[in-house]
Amino acid sequence: MKNLYLCLFLLISNLAFAQSPRILIVTAHPDDETMFPVTIFKATRELKGSADLALITDASGGYNGLVASSYYGLNMVDSATGRKHLPLIRKKEIMASGEIMGIGNFFFFDQLDDYYNRDEKPYLAGKNWDIKYIETRLDQILRKGNYDFIFCLIPHDGQHAHHKTASISAIRAVQRFAGAKKPVVLGGQSQNKGSSFKFAGLIGYPETNILASAPVFEFDRSASFGEDNKHSYMIVADWVKAAHKSQSGDMNQAMHRGDLETFWYFEINGEAGLNKTKEFFEKINQAGFSKK
Repeated sequence: MKNLYLCLFLLISNLAFAQSPRILIVTAHPDDETMFPVTIFKATRELKGSADLALITDASGGYNGLVASSYYGLNMVDSATGRKHLPLIRKKEIMASGEIMGIGNFFFFDQLDDYYNRDEKPYLAGKNWDIKYIETRLDQILRKGNYDFIFCLIPHDGQHAHHKTASISAIRAVQRFAGAKKPVVLGGQSQNKGSSFKFAGLIGYPETNILASAPVFEFDRSASFGEDNKHSYMIVADWVKAAHKSQSGDMNQAMHRGDLETFWYFEINGEAGLNKTKEFFEKINQAGFSKK
């Protein structure tokens, strides 16, 4: 009888995923989600799934909005102005971005967006951020969320310390998760076709190691289709980038760039989640519009 109940549970779970995958995005800053917005858009809009977003910082950094200064009527390249006004402005921008992608819930952790650096150690040690609060909050969200996937940025050595800390925190939260349905955690980024980028793990953090047997999963958002091949999903990425007006410098450089949304499969997921992940990306690539 127990085996029968288990089979029924697995069948129901598989059917539920096939109809509505649930995703949690864990990032450090508003605009980090521009690395993989089309995958989220397709999951929510075309696969009828759902997505939530956990934002680690208070978004008070990022003073590169020279053109945005005219739009907001503020000096967006001044740090004092930014510290005062950017938290509210950038939260509004991430919510506008989230409306495009179909984000259901936002979780704001409000850790200080202090300065650009690549040393994640003070953040993970709790010196620069309240890491215990971050861990407790992520644990609560995972327990309640019933997620199939957790998306974070690839924590490679050249990344901002905030990005690495957010991603490592997400991976560790999945490691701690003791529920029946363990989510698969993936590291994502956008890149151009033919890129030579490789990632096997961040030295000193074995939890970031990539499963060697797993493929790099991807969606080509630049592929053209429709009338005169003038359509592509790149427009969705541009819609999302355009929502981040306060970051007019960075977004100007990023607009209509990055052909692929790519995802690395962490070793902590084990082999068990591979089929589920392959099925998800097969559906992502088959759903919606495609080149005929």
